[in-house]
Amino acid sequence: TMDLPLAESNILAKMVPEKQGISLKRLLHAPFKGEKSLEEKEALNPDELDNTKKLREIYAGNDLRSQVLHEAEILEGSVRNTGIHAAGIIIAPQDLTDLLPVCIAKDSPMWVTQIEGSVIEEAGVIKMDFLGLKTLNILKTALVLIKINYGIDIDIDTIPLDDEKTFGLYQRGETIGTFQFESPGMQKYLRELKPDKFEDLIAMNALYRPGPLEYIPNFINRKHGKEAISYDLDEMKEFLEETYGITVYQEQVMLLAQKLGDFSKGDADVLRKAMGKKQKSVLDKMKGQFIGNASKKGYPEEKLQKIWTDWEAFAQYAFNKSHSTCYAFIAYQTAYLKSHYPSEFMASVLNHAGSIEKITFFMEECNRMGLKVLGPDINESLKIFAVNKKGEIRIGLGGLKGVGEAAVDSIIEERKKNSEFTSVFDLVKRVNQRTVNKKSLESLAMSGTFDCFPELHRAQYFFQQEGDTSNGLEKIIRYGNIWQTESNSNQHTLFGDLSMVQEIPPPKIADCPPWSLTELLEKEKEVTGMFLSGHPLDHFRFELNHFNIVPISGYNEFKAAIELHPHPGQTFKLAGLVTSSQHKISRAGKKYGSLVMEDFSGRVELTLFGDPYVRFANYFTAGTCIYVKGSFEKWESRNEWNFRVAEICLLETIKRSFTRQVQLTIQPGGLVTEQVEFLKNNLRKFPGKTRLKVILFDLVEQLRVEMRTTERGFEMNDEMTDFLANNPLIEVQVDTV
Repeated sequence: TMDLPLAESNILAKMVPEKQGISLKRLLHAPFKGEKSLEEKEALNPDELDNTKKLREIYAGNDLRSQVLHEAEILEGSVRNTGIHAAGIIIAPQDLTDLLPVCIAKDSPMWVTQIEGSVIEEAGVIKMDFLGLKTLNILKTALVLIKINYGIDIDIDTIPLDDEKTFGLYQRGETIGTFQFESPGMQKYLRELKPDKFEDLIAMNALYRPGPLEYIPNFINRKHGKEAISYDLDEMKEFLEETYGITVYQEQVMLLAQKLGDFSKGDADVLRKAMGKKQKSVLDKMKGQFIGNASKKGYPEEKLQKIWTDWEAFAQYAFNKSHSTCYAFIAYQTAYLKSHYPSEFMASVLNHAGSIEKITFFMEECNRMGLKVLGPDINESLKIFAVNKKGEIRIGLGGLKGVGEAAVDSIIEERKKNSEFTSVFDLVKRVNQRTVNKKSLESLAMSGTFDCFPELHRAQYFFQQEGDTSNGLEKIIRYGNIWQTESNSNQHTLFGDLSMVQEIPPPKIADCPPWSLTELLEKEKEVTGMFLSGHPLDHFRFELNHFNIVPISGYNEFKAAIELHPHPGQTFKLAGLVTSSQHKISRAGKKYGSLVMEDFSGRVELTLFGDPYVRFANYFTAGTCIYVKGSFEKWESRNEWNFRVAEICLLETIKRSFTRQVQLTIQPGGLVTEQVEFLKNNLRKFPGKTRLKVILFDLVEQLRVEMRTTERGFEMNDEMTDFLANNPLIEVQVDTV
């Protein structure tokens, strides 16, 4: 602003010591030595003190640099920018402008207050947070799909809160896609808790947070009678009985403070607010009031001290029951729909998933549930994910690249108004080809939308015979154009005979070999953003989860930031599907090559030179699933980082070759005879050198028993990985070579 040259500005900035919390005002005016000096408080060394002296000399001068320092001193600590709370709404008893300074938001004609949200209520208004939950959209879409398929209107706010099927879903921990209860840790605790009443869900929603997590095992054991329920004072039972003697909610503290310490409702609310906002100074003031009042009523002081100490710890994670109840209710609604209308609910979840990664994740959950998620179909798909008459989920036409919204609307409208399409020739005769153009039809064919017409496979639409001027799809489009032209001209002819049009024979589409699986998947991903006909890595979930393999997205993030945070020599293990490769020769006549591999998270191109290329060139084959191990090294000649590949092998071999030991940690209460029998038989059936270690660990009693193979080991096998995948309560750790 003041036109100080950048070079001089940088010199001034470098005079300021690079220490956290340094204040320009103190640098310019604080004493150098003595109590609370720069040497003592800021711990400046001699060089930093010399720079500070130079800074003060410039500050005392009359040039432009001095003026800049004076202005900087005034600006320091001022609000630099403004922000808008995502959900904060201000409610006032009169015109807002009579109470608050307001301005217009940058990106919308919305009024925003110029007072910080944390103190704004002191101006005589109320600040309310209205959260916009995507879950409400999921519920709404699911109800629409249920109405379409079953013709019933469900009032989601009046569903029974004791539904056996819904609680069965919670007891099995099958909560992916539902609200608030999705995480693996929460699923584990739900299987152990086996909730059978709505209050259990409210409590779990409040307990599953960083502080109170440690109380969940006690909560579970008390519910199932494995641990005695105790109260510091008998009078506390009235308010703590529903949570098995464990303080879970702010409301419980408020009620107990009123009952034991004679707090007024207003004081109890101050206590709640102090807990919610972690205001320790306020809590300290109220402690004397509580202990004093409760002691007068004859309660033992040592018990009261313990209760208050527990409440202080509780203040670190205090949660209000009203909030938890609302969240648990919405969560219950999602679980109710998932348990009673699984196809419609999961279709709705997929519609609102947002990213391709999330869609893929929820499609896997559908597979686990036994729900088929099928590719697009010209006769069944709607614009969005929807459910067909068999209860299968169909991908919507609206998500296909290259198929415009107008084309989708035209196809669905024609199908609804007349009938389903009997063939691709029937389709091109009936749709408006100005809307459903060549690009749209290509995308539909590549994605498998025409697979319901068995007379043609996908490759035939794009195959062009030698000497021919057009491919299969172009012939089909030309046929549709001719038919529609003849039809229109006959309609305007006095003696028109429409039967003439119907006699135009469809063109013969040349036969050709079908696409390979790799090519098929590549075309699907190009149009839909994901693999629909399966994924070659589906068979290697165990390896991806337990062999310290880094997702390619994580590798790419590391590579992008390596200049800022170099870690030479850090080993990376990658796994993926080879989608393309090239063999090349450099100007110096040396062979090298590159391959593109991808997993569920992204793709990466790796280039190999010299000996690594010679050793691993046979893995440069599209459709191969490979395991890659390497590290980053700095190329000084080019001043850039390169990933040096040290090892490549087939992904299918690492389970048998690299597994040194498999460790299984099992809760004794969850162990069943069938699991023991399987492990015993599997070790006999697949002898090998891999060690098996089984740990029985009781979390509550802190008891631990270890068992391991000694002379005989086993060979890691597909039956074992399937067993572990189907027993999520068994924790697995793999030690590799």
